[in-house]
Amino acid sequence: MFNGASSDSEGSATRMTFVRSLSANNCMRIAYLECFSGISGDMFLGALIDAGVPPELFTRTVDALGVEARLEISRVDRNGISATKVDVIVAGEKELPREEFWSKEQAAHTHSHDHPHQSHDHQHHHHEQGSGQEPKHVHRGLKEIREIIGRAAISASAKKRAIAIFTALGGAEARVHNTDIEAIHFHEVGALDAIVDIVCAAVGSESLGVEQWICSPLNVGGGTVECAHGTFPIPAPATLDLLRHAPVYSGAILKELVTPTGAAIVHVLANEFGQFPSMKTEKVGYGAGSRNFKNFPNVVRLSLGEPVSAVGERHTIPIEEIAILEANVDDMSPQIFGYMMERALAAGALDVFGAAVQMKKNRPGMLLTVLCRPEDRTKLTELIFAETTTLGVRMRRETRAVLTRRQVPIMTKWGEVRMKLAGVNGTISNYAPEYEDCRRIAEQHNVPLKTVLQEAVKVYLDNTNG
Repeated sequence: MFNGASSDSEGSATRMTFVRSLSANNCMRIAYLECFSGISGDMFLGALIDAGVPPELFTRTVDALGVEARLEISRVDRNGISATKVDVIVAGEKELPREEFWSKEQAAHTHSHDHPHQSHDHQHHHHEQGSGQEPKHVHRGLKEIREIIGRAAISASAKKRAIAIFTALGGAEARVHNTDIEAIHFHEVGALDAIVDIVCAAVGSESLGVEQWICSPLNVGGGTVECAHGTFPIPAPATLDLLRHAPVYSGAILKELVTPTGAAIVHVLANEFGQFPSMKTEKVGYGAGSRNFKNFPNVVRLSLGEPVSAVGERHTIPIEEIAILEANVDDMSPQIFGYMMERALAAGALDVFGAAVQMKKNRPGMLLTVLCRPEDRTKLTELIFAETTTLGVRMRRETRAVLTRRQVPIMTKWGEVRMKLAGVNGTISNYAPEYEDCRRIAEQHNVPLKTVLQEAVKVYLDNTNG
């Protein structure tokens, strides 16, 4: 996942900035995405605008892509909820829900295509050759899509996020079709509407300055859906692949509610999944889907604000939920214990440590403790069983207070070192040079490690105080 935002931009003529309007202070921002009616690319864009992202930012983003497409933004009613609807218009046509699109296609075309298609929520539109618009059947590889995004005059971090979303989407398609990601030629996914949706999603989400994205369990819908390859159960294969480790469920609506684009956006943005967090909500946005269900609002809701305080009413220290896994072992080599710790950290554990304990029959043993995000609990439990001799793993959920953390590069006389900063409300309370950077420099230049560490701190303090 790509988190955080950069203010770097490419192309001053279309430099995109968005002044943060939620609060005047430097409090941490969180966003909660409620997918009780699923999520698609256009629903996410609508929620972003409804929550305060200027529509002009998306207009400039489409202009920066240099493609034959435009946006149509409107207010609609979805079962009594007023929401923002965003449509990508290509050759005068709007996106359609997948089942409507394929029904229309099958009615208009009775022949089959020999080339492979990738199932997705976006459609390919008819364009006349030589008109400066896209031909009807356009196939693009990931390389071509990267080039289109790379040429756009948007920030480097927004490009990175957009490419990450497309890469996640392509990876899911590649796994479903048992092929290499670079061999995937996006058909529906590569259509202009998908490129516009994904790049605008990257630019818009970055503009909010959100440091933590939390997503609710996702209602994927039910029934079946017509895709390029035929009829598939909902969720579609690529969607389900993208939502691995995410909490999903099926409600009463027998339609496709989570599209592959929506799943890819969640896959890249979401730091964690769970119920509505403890937060002070300051902005709420509703993004509308194309359908209007009876007695069920077809919207995605985006809530923006800051975490409530660990102590007191105002936010001072962010609070997050973590999972704790524990296992006692008394019949395992210490070498394996160390290897297990390395594997767990590489698999996404937040922290791993061991403590000496005296076990039954007076045997000395080790207590293994793994701290992780709730969504990583299952895979790390499986890793513990695979790599250790334990017969059981204890699990529990707890909350922890954490300082907001970031890294800044500093330049020592031997090279660049990342300085790790942590603090509250914009005030730095802890700082330390990255150990691996200092170790690399010490080995390369034959300088004592403690000297490199001291020099890095000195340079940081000199820059800060100067």
